[in-house]
Amino acid sequence: MIEYTQAGDIAILNWDDGKVNSLSHATVDRLNELLDRAEKEASAVVIHGRPGLLSAGFNLKEVTAETAAQSPDDTLLPALVNKGAALLLRIFSHPQPVVTACTGHAIAAGGMMLLASDTRIGVHGDFKIALNETAIDMILPAFGIELVKSRLSPRFQTMCAIQSHMFSPETALEAGFFDELVSAEEVLPRAIEHATQLATLPAVYGVNKMMLRQAHADIIRASLN
Repeated sequence: MIEYTQAGDIAILNWDDGKVNSLSHATVDRLNELLDRAEKEASAVVIHGRPGLLSAGFNLKEVTAETAAQSPDDTLLPALVNKGAALLLRIFSHPQPVVTACTGHAIAAGGMMLLASDTRIGVHGDFKIALNETAIDMILPAFGIELVKSRLSPRFQTMCAIQSHMFSPETALEAGFFDELVSAEEVLPRAIEHATQLATLPAVYGVNKMMLRQAHADIIRASLN
């Protein structure tokens, strides 16, 4: 599902479940396990999706089952959504540089993973980047809102968080989902190149990251179950 390799000081998390790279309980657990390993063995992290797709978001079968088991007046996040939010917060707060190689589509929590990462390399092509919660009749949780506020240009925040706009890679670059677009063949090498450069920075990297992101991280943390 997710394989760990290392190139020098760079931990590479190759994510390919053979389907849509959904965030399930097993996936979140695996990503946390590999981030633990990266903190011990590497100096920066690259998250790399499968061909044509970074992630389509949460595993809706698991979320639906958990939602159905809750009482109608229960305001807690479903367990998987809560666990996934904690993972996104971890990526957003990770002390090491995190570079994501987005190999294609990134929908819902997949798009949020881009917003949580430090440097985001996308690919040219007929791909969609979106937070589609409004379109599927779901409230966008606080963690999604805060990631949007933190990383997207204000001009695009309404389109993304409220209107479920489907961004092309080019408009996603303009909005702030991406820092650079390359060909599909170049996306992983370019991500590793960025991560290698960032890995040379001293450990104060993580301190300054949180100086910039702390207010958003505090709101996300307070919203968790």
